[in-house]
Formats: sequence, structure tokens, C-alpha cells
Amino acid sequence: MITTQTTLFSEIEKVIKGLNFASITEERKTVLQPLADFIQEKVSNQQEIRINFICTHNSRRSHLSQVWAQAMASYFNVKNVFCYSGGTEATALFPIAAETLKNQGFQIKRIAEGKNPVYSIKYGDNAHPIIGFSKRLDDDFNPKSEFAAIMTCSQADGGCPIIAGAEKRIPITFDDPKAFDNTPQQAEKYQERSLQIATELFYVFSQVNL
Repeated sequence: MITTQTTLFSEIEKVIKGLNFASITEERKTVLQPLADFIQEKVSNQQEIRINFICTHNSRRSHLSQVWAQAMASYFNVKNVFCYSGGTEATALFPIAAETLKNQGFQIKRIAEGKNPVYSIKYGDNAHPIIGFSKRLDDDFNPKSEFAAIMTCSQADGGCPIIAGAEKRIPITFDDPKAFDNTPQQAEKYQERSLQIATELFYVFSQVNL
């Protein structure tokens, strides 16, 4: 069977083409390289690639990272990539994070209500939707072994020195846009953080030799 590349929604393609790769410093590239190496090793060995992005509340940065990583895997046609997210505790996917992704071209549908709503997040017409909701990093929804644990916030990085089942534990931390909640800069800062994450994950997947 021939597998074809999933076409991303045009608005997401437009965002990707507008990313500023010069913003990634050499120091930051060093931080990102272990993730690129993990993906490359799996590709070279024709193995499935599982990546769990971990933050404290699994509400903002970890979700933005999960969604953009899955989209970038599709953009670069890296097969068998399965992205997850989790927290040291479960809260809810923050609505502004979901709104930010929607504004950047993702198709967002709330499929379950409640204190911890569940979202369907699509990046292409034929793409399998990402199921977005807040969960603990060891939730049954997430892999139990053979995955890379990416620590997206310094609090989770410091509080979880060991992630059970992880092959690799890689700190790639981002500043929390929560600091700007309920301020005039909120939308701007969420977009800024999402674009930073997109830019850096573009760099990671661009390093993979297929």
C-alpha cells in the first residue's frame, strides 16, 4: 500500500511559511537537538515515534506543542509519529490556547463539555483528529513505554526528575503565556508562544533525514 502525505489546511501552511527561523539561537538549537536525534533514530530503525509533551497542568504549552508537533510531522511527511500531552495534574485545556490554534488555521470542535472539555483538533481534511483534553502524564490515554518525555515547563521539569516508561527525558521549556491572562496582551502573547513552539518544532522535524 502506498501512503500519501496529508495536506495541511491552507491557513496552517501559510503560518508555517511565515515562521521566522532566524529567531532560533544556536544555544536553543542545542536544546532542541536531542528531540531531533530521538526522531531520527526511530526513523532510521523504522520504529514508531511517540512523543509526550509534559507540563504542570496540561492546559497550555504542552497542548500547543503536541498539536504543532503532529502537524509538523505531517508537513515533513515523517510517518508513524504519535504525539501526546500530559501534566503532573489535570485541569482543563485553557480556552485561549484552543482559540489561538483555531486562529492559526486548525479546525477545533468541542466534542464533550464539563470542567475538562474534550476537543477534536484537525490540521488537514484527511488527518486523524488530535483529541485535546487535560490529563495526567501517566493517564491511560498516554503511552506507557517507548516514548520521549518532553518537559515543556520548568516547574514540571524540576518536579519530575524521572518519567516512568520514558526512553528519553528532554527538557525543552517555554515561558508560560498564563502570565498575561486577563490583560490587553493576552491574545498577542498566546499567539507569540504558539508561533515560537511552531518555529522550534519546524526546526526539529527539518533535521530528520528520511
